[in-house]
Amino acid sequence: MLSSEALAELAAGICATAETLGQTISATAARLMAEDLAAFPPQDIRKALQSCRRELTGKFTLGAVMQRIQAEDGRPGKDEAWSIAVMANDEFETVVMTDEIQLALTAARPVLESGDKIGARMTFINAYERFVLHAREAAKPVNWHVSIGYDANRRAIAIEKAVQMQRIPHEHGQKYLADLRIAPVTEDGRALAGLITGTVTRPSPDVSERLQGVKKSMLAVRKANADRKQQIREEAEQQFAERRAELMRQVEQLQSQGASQ
Repeated sequence: MLSSEALAELAAGICATAETLGQTISATAARLMAEDLAAFPPQDIRKALQSCRRELTGKFTLGAVMQRIQAEDGRPGKDEAWSIAVMANDEFETVVMTDEIQLALTAARPVLESGDKIGARMTFINAYERFVLHAREAAKPVNWHVSIGYDANRRAIAIEKAVQMQRIPHEHGQKYLADLRIAPVTEDGRALAGLITGTVTRPSPDVSERLQGVKKSMLAVRKANADRKQQIREEAEQQFAERRAELMRQVEQLQSQGASQ
């Protein structure tokens, strides 16, 4: 939260931005805009105001500023998000994705697995834009995470690319790479590590039986996670529908009051 001095400075910057665009805004309106923008990082606000001064041709509004802040929050556009989701659906690929991509892919996966790629893309984009909107309304920062695939040869490339694009911190990327490069000293150890690294090594019969149990547990956890994501998606959609219904009820109530006066 910004201090009183920082809010006053931001309000002054808002007034100055409006003036450079040939518009006038009251001190009260500028203060209210500053309070609404205070939830965002100061550097993002400054960048958005600068973008307005350079690019805006229409009316200077709070929405124009927020639109530019949100466009810089690090979340990919719908087309890039879909391409990431398609890769993530291949379990051999290591993919770095956002929470919203993962949730939208969960919604679209049944359609994708049915073979309807066009329908899956539409389902994904609709869900993705909805999840991104909810996250931005809540001022949630973007969260990138790594989904490790079975192909060991592609992991380092995917993680290094994500670090270069600043989607995951350098230190996190180094930790991922270091963890993947740890080599066990026994054949059974190599077989256990093969669940993560993809390196195929024949274990002893006893360890082989345990590996099957681990694999079954991993699949069970994956299914539980998918079920939980589906539940989260359904709860979010229900909350959105309830809020929309409440707003419609309020509008109808206001219209009814206006008609009776």
